[in-house]
Amino acid sequence: MKIFIIGYMGSGKSKTADALSKLLKLSLIETDQEVEKLEGKTISEIFNSAGQDYFRELEKQILRATEKVDAAIISTGGGLPCYNDNMEWMNKHGITIYLEANPGLLFHRLSSSKSGRPLIENLNDVELMEQISGHLAIRSSIYKKAHISVNAASLNVKLLAEKIQAKLNS
Repeated sequence: MKIFIIGYMGSGKSKTADALSKLLKLSLIETDQEVEKLEGKTISEIFNSAGQDYFRELEKQILRATEKVDAAIISTGGGLPCYNDNMEWMNKHGITIYLEANPGLLFHRLSSSKSGRPLIENLNDVELMEQISGHLAIRSSIYKKAHISVNAASLNVKLLAEKIQAKLNS
């Protein structure tokens, strides 16, 4: 079973994927980490040197390589589902889980952790909130194509992983 964890940056994908991989005893793949390994650069460095289009192509390559994996939890970058028909591909090749979080929660989480996030690292608070709201307005319709949606706002990571496990078993 392949499980793809999707959602906006700051929604808790990495932490939830880690907890879920331990709970289900499955390996964990972080697409952002795999892109960084492939290029030998951070995501910010890739954005700065080669641009977002190049980064999105690398994401697609990493994602498509998971086709050879039998079972894993795959944590995706926040924009990955929105490019290169990746959402459709993930829905066809595994179970997609959307960690849904409102703009206020995302702002709270992201305002103190902008470093290393090329789309937001140079934004002030007003610009950050506008970015989050604008992206969610566009991306939500894609994220909501996931097989399972879970409100990630009020649960700790362990409870969230258990909630996802229960939904997978139902």
